[in-house]
Amino acid sequence: QVQLAESGGDSVQAGGSLRLSCAASGRTFSGVAMGWFRQAPGQEREFVGSVRWANGDTYYIDSVKGRFTISRDRVRKTVYLQMNSLKPEDTAVYYCAAQRAGAEGYDLWGQGTQVTVSS
Repeated sequence: QVQLAESGGDSVQAGGSLRLSCAASGRTFSGVAMGWFRQAPGQEREFVGSVRWANGDTYYIDSVKGRFTISRDRVRKTVYLQMNSLKPEDTAVYYCAAQRAGAEGYDLWGQGTQVTVSS
């Protein structure tokens, strides 16, 4: 059974950096795209960005453009979210999700990892 596992969440000061990882387990994983989402306390889950598994094309929401970078390692079946110049408003639980072959949207989710940015 394929699962996603995030890691790398931590507490940092504003202006700092973190790199989150999302590893897919299972031999049969076949992804179309991988996305990163976040959910702050009392708020709905928000899409942050995504990467196409085949060609590495990325997409970001405006609030993280120029600060966050998504990359993927197809051999390790791992996606990364490099976060620089972190702001307190980036504080949230970060989730990775996979859109697998044949799925219309993201159909596999990780358990989430906490990122806390203090001012």
